[in-house]
Amino acid sequence: MSRLYLFSKLLYCYIMKYFFVLGTNTALSVAELTAVIDFNDPRLLATDFLVVDSPREIAAENLIKRLGGIIKIGRIESEIKSGDDRNLEAEIRRIAVERQAAGTGSKFNFGFSDYGKRTFNKKDLGLKLKKYFSEAKISSRFVISREKTLSSVVVAQNKLLKNGAEIILVGDGDNILLGVTLAVQPFKDLSLRDFGRPARDDMSGMLPPKLAQIMINLAQVNDFNAVIIDPFCGSGTVLSEAILLGYKHLFGSDISAKAVENTRQNINWTKELYKVEDIKLKLFVKNALDLSKFIKSESVHAVITEPYLGPQRGLIAFKTVISNLEELYSESLKEFYKVLKRGGRVVMIWPMFYGERPMTPDYSGFKLLNMIPESFRGSEFIKKYNRDTIIYGRPGQKVYREVVVLEKI
Repeated sequence: MSRLYLFSKLLYCYIMKYFFVLGTNTALSVAELTAVIDFNDPRLLATDFLVVDSPREIAAENLIKRLGGIIKIGRIESEIKSGDDRNLEAEIRRIAVERQAAGTGSKFNFGFSDYGKRTFNKKDLGLKLKKYFSEAKISSRFVISREKTLSSVVVAQNKLLKNGAEIILVGDGDNILLGVTLAVQPFKDLSLRDFGRPARDDMSGMLPPKLAQIMINLAQVNDFNAVIIDPFCGSGTVLSEAILLGYKHLFGSDISAKAVENTRQNINWTKELYKVEDIKLKLFVKNALDLSKFIKSESVHAVITEPYLGPQRGLIAFKTVISNLEELYSESLKEFYKVLKRGGRVVMIWPMFYGERPMTPDYSGFKLLNMIPESFRGSEFIKKYNRDTIIYGRPGQKVYREVVVLEKI
């Protein structure tokens, strides 16, 4: 074994390189991640794959629970030159053996995912690894998928995190990075919080819990005793997710009594399900345009909300809808300004109707923040927009969500 190889292994142990598999919206995932943690030398190697250097160990299982836009977190274990197949196979075997030795199960399950443009012969690599374990009298199973990567569901259900390994391969220039997945997005919990909560109003639209998490993280409120409000609380998704993220002092309001009752039911369900206590929560049936009448001036650290987005079905008179919403949002922002502390943020959804002009509410007194770090803005993987916001939605939607972050000047 060469001195250069040993030095590279020591360097990897010292630097601690991690990877993050991003959600479908690269820009939003990057913005959220960089709002939550500090790291060095971030590099996007694909639309869904980010590698970083971390000055400290990352508690992946805890971190992924608070990140709505991250699918997997893992650690880079090795870096080798492309074309060195013998070393590639040896490193894969070393990583798998270390994971097998650390596990507690009688059978070692393993699988592969590759990210980026480069593809690898994962079937050949897997069969060779299985043969090695067979010769070593170790029971193993090679988990495969028709897709290029193993989904979070496949990884979790096949126990690749605790008593197995998902080995990641990704090209980085002339090198290949090898990593191991440490945590995957808690898909069961997110689905339960989306579809299992007792009070739903599908006709009014439902903010996905993952997007609510992202919005809360973009507010960058580091004090868990800070005051956070949602003046268009709807079914209470923002407030429920804020509770689960650890925030203790929350206000919610809506002009609809039914919406406030839905919020109350859903929050009570969330608190009971996750055994959450010591929450100071106040709910009001109030118009957002009267916010400063029942919330103390300059007492709020963040306003996080998805307001009324206009009609979602049928024939829509877009010009009239946009004009009416701009008036509602402009007047609401005046109220937000009154109750926010200086430097406090508004994280808000504005609708973007397909083929129509973007919303232009008056946000005087605020500055519009670009939450994508400057080092990422030239990336081929970050989609460009006309202003410093991020668009969220699926292809073919009539109404997209524009994620807007404003800071009180």
